[in-house]
Amino acid sequence: MSETNKNTSYTAADIDLLEGLSGVRKRPAMYIGSTNLNGLHHLVWEIVDNAVDEALNGYGNEINITIHKDGSLSVLDGGRGIPVDIHKATGMPAVQLIFTTLHSGGKFSNKAYQSSAGLHGVGSSVTNALSDYCDVTVFRDGKIYHIRFKDGGKLETPLEVLGNTKKRGSLIRFKPDARIFSSVDFKYDIIANHIQESAYLLRGVKFTLHDERSGQHSEFCYKDGIKEYVNYLTEKKQRIGESIYFEGKENGIAISIALQYCSDDYQETIYSYANNVRTRDGGTHEQGLRAGLTKIVNDYAEQNNLLRSKQKLDGNDIREGLTAIISLKIPEEKLEYEGQTKQKLGTPEALPLVTNFIYNNFSYYMNEHKDFAVSLIQKCLKAQSARLAARKAKEEIRSKKSIKQDIVLSDKLTPATSKDYDSNELFIVEGDSAGGTAKNSRDRSHQAILPLRGKPLNTFGLPLDKVLKNEECATLINTIGTGVNESFNIDHARYGKIIIMTDADTDGAHIQTLLITFFYNFMPELIKKGRLFVAMPPLYRVQREVNHKMIHRYAWDDVGLEQAKKEVGPGCKVSRYKGLGEMNADQLWETTMNPATRQLTQVTIEDSLLAAQELTILMGNDPATRRRWIEENINFNEVDSFIDEVK
Repeated sequence: MSETNKNTSYTAADIDLLEGLSGVRKRPAMYIGSTNLNGLHHLVWEIVDNAVDEALNGYGNEINITIHKDGSLSVLDGGRGIPVDIHKATGMPAVQLIFTTLHSGGKFSNKAYQSSAGLHGVGSSVTNALSDYCDVTVFRDGKIYHIRFKDGGKLETPLEVLGNTKKRGSLIRFKPDARIFSSVDFKYDIIANHIQESAYLLRGVKFTLHDERSGQHSEFCYKDGIKEYVNYLTEKKQRIGESIYFEGKENGIAISIALQYCSDDYQETIYSYANNVRTRDGGTHEQGLRAGLTKIVNDYAEQNNLLRSKQKLDGNDIREGLTAIISLKIPEEKLEYEGQTKQKLGTPEALPLVTNFIYNNFSYYMNEHKDFAVSLIQKCLKAQSARLAARKAKEEIRSKKSIKQDIVLSDKLTPATSKDYDSNELFIVEGDSAGGTAKNSRDRSHQAILPLRGKPLNTFGLPLDKVLKNEECATLINTIGTGVNESFNIDHARYGKIIIMTDADTDGAHIQTLLITFFYNFMPELIKKGRLFVAMPPLYRVQREVNHKMIHRYAWDDVGLEQAKKEVGPGCKVSRYKGLGEMNADQLWETTMNPATRQLTQVTIEDSLLAAQELTILMGNDPATRRRWIEENINFNEVDSFIDEVK
């Protein structure tokens, strides 16, 4: 034991008591997951979910969200209005209690809400705690009530009556605290996508979104709910039959499921919800859906002699090309989430209920629609054949007897010498020229180099067996070591970071997009676990000679260029890098590969549904839709300026 440890006291005086909302500000990630864009928008979801809960229980049919010019956001609902009477145990107005006290609210029993998205009672108070200000107006009992908080939940204006009204509902406006978040810039598309989901799940409820910064405006209202949702998700695909919709109630749990199979889709897409909150990590309801589908499709195929003797279809074969939405409304006393951010449903009862529900309903549907059932079984059999072919191809890649693959790997990969895989990095480099420079630049112990030859394959919409036949893709899979799809195992990864390193031009951007598409389709867990990055080589080198020595600075954009010019001084020379191959090894190491000085962009999925939609547009086979999206989202004046600089 060290001398320091011997003399260190540990008494009651060392215990910190974080009163009120101080604990939230001290450890915000414990409550909202992170302080990046995900955490920022989680503040919005907490307030929107409260409005959704009112509509979910039959109070109000319109919810309005506004992004204001000052960076704040407001949510207006037509519900009952937050209670304003005095809470007996605390002696303060209920609305003040709700916004300043963790684990307070009306969602711990079924007295005020039969079903709700909220469970832990920290939503409004956490949003308040992490805001510069939070302004609450309540329309209730013929009166307009108002209360305001500032600087992380401190009471600024006590509850007051502003006047009379015939309206009812609540208006909450808050501005995130820039001291807490890495960015306080709300993203219109992320919010629009979230409330569009809510609109699909709440049939007949109208959602509006208005952005005062840009003038953008959207309205969402769907009378057919998640059936329209699944149609929207598959509108650009070749559907097998019509969309299928089931709804019912079992043991007090309302179940809604929409399904659509597509013949040109080789992925499984399931979006699940519990009380209108997307459960991104699945849970017992998704497990029940998968189990029920596997059982009924196999049973139907066997009963109708569509399989060989003792042949069974794997669940992955059955779900290939499936887009499904499952939404449960669960009473409060049965609702269980895993974690405060409600990413995974834990209600045990949901698994057998959903399994039986989908089995009974889909069984009836298949018997009533035999042409569809036969087409589905045929697709499943094709999926099984492709899966077995892919397995064989993967085994060949792994096999030491495959001389061709050994040559491919030894010819391309320059490995790291260390066996500390978590500390190792794989640089995927564009071309042999840049690959040669990178090999000379690298830290040989922990950095491996894999040069690409030509443009990678566009893997969007391709089955795995075709992807494995591509030499570049097969080499990537074998090099990384995790496997793909259902055989993926992050524990087998040979690298802690996968870094895409390309030229800073249009070809480089295209290669980045193709590689990210590959990882998104076949190794999405690499992205979710934060292991995929894009290297950021500088655009400029500014230098001049001073006292017979060259001084230099690098710049990654035009703003940085002007700063670099000032630092280097008059008479400086500006070099514009057109590719990694133009850089000397020491320059590439200093700017792009040295962990102490480089800049990396981490590839993340802020919203999986929005990512899937945009990937379909950009990488799919509908050029008209892609052109329209590019025209609406790309500033061509900036692109033309960039191209002129490159020339």
